[in-house]
Amino acid sequence: MSAAGWFIVLLALAGANLPFLNQRLFAFVPLKTEKKSAWLRIAELIALYFVVGAFGFMLEARAGNRFEQGWQFYAITFSLFLVFAFPGFTFQYLVKRR
Repeated sequence: MSAAGWFIVLLALAGANLPFLNQRLFAFVPLKTEKKSAWLRIAELIALYFVVGAFGFMLEARAGNRFEQGWQFYAITFSLFLVFAFPGFTFQYLVKRR
């Protein structure tokens, strides 16, 4: 696996955990509420999936031929993105004391 491939995997790992590790929107925008709702975290997770995917397509196109992907590719990569989010989810909802 190339360095660009490992970079995308690490970027996906960081992006999947970002919604759960802070109370700001995309880690930059402060919110008026004290805690982010679960729906906002899910929406942020989906948006970050598309950001990481776009960055991966950009690196793939830059390296050479960009391959067409079917729905199976997107289903598997989104499932993997959710698995990558498990440490942040566990910290936010199962470990962190209220």
